[in-house]
Amino acid sequence: MSDRLAFGAAVEQLSLAHENRTSICAPFMQVLPVNAAAVCTLGAPFGSETVSASNAMAAHFDELQFDLGEGPAWAALATRRPVLVDNFATSSGATWPALMKAARNTEVHAVYAFPLIMGSVDIGAVSLFSTLSGGLTPAQILDAEVLAQVAALQVLRRSITAQTLKTNLEDNEGYSRRVVHQATGMVLAQLNLSATDALLIIHGHAFAHGRTVREVAADVVTRRLDFSSIPES
Repeated sequence: MSDRLAFGAAVEQLSLAHENRTSICAPFMQVLPVNAAAVCTLGAPFGSETVSASNAMAAHFDELQFDLGEGPAWAALATRRPVLVDNFATSSGATWPALMKAARNTEVHAVYAFPLIMGSVDIGAVSLFSTLSGGLTPAQILDAEVLAQVAALQVLRRSITAQTLKTNLEDNEGYSRRVVHQATGMVLAQLNLSATDALLIIHGHAFAHGRTVREVAADVVTRRLDFSSIPES
């Protein structure tokens, strides 16, 4: 199988991870030069937890980042940009001093963290690990970013399913249903998503900001909220 065919297969596999209950980490490892991976949610609104880890090393490194509140995953989400550390052992300890000390005896040599974001919703990060020092090529970084976008949707689906949203989409008011459907269509057009994913974005924004889905939908319909205008960084 060619590299691009393999990448396409990885994207498809990842896009069905929540539905099929398959690994979110595996597609990254299939097409990128890494030995391990961990996917997590970070901070509000979903809390800090590992969603998926390929092995104990990845899970342990994720736990260190949670406990210490610092590291590549936190930095990637805060900046909404990849954080690439080609040689973790020799990188400056000034950036994450506690993590550098705690991870000194791990097998991790390189860490590549990519943010998981959907619209205005900060979800978490995927951390990719290599036991060899090195780096990712520009093409591999782009591939990882595409996979991270797909993973973000899968993690958001999982988190929204696990959380109790303060809304009732079965409201007897016809307007509430109409406005949500109308807003879904507008978000669909703004972000070039399916109707299901557009509604998920509205749900995620509502949960992240402590609002109801109907309130967010009304803001979309009245153009007080436009997801296409929310900056990526």
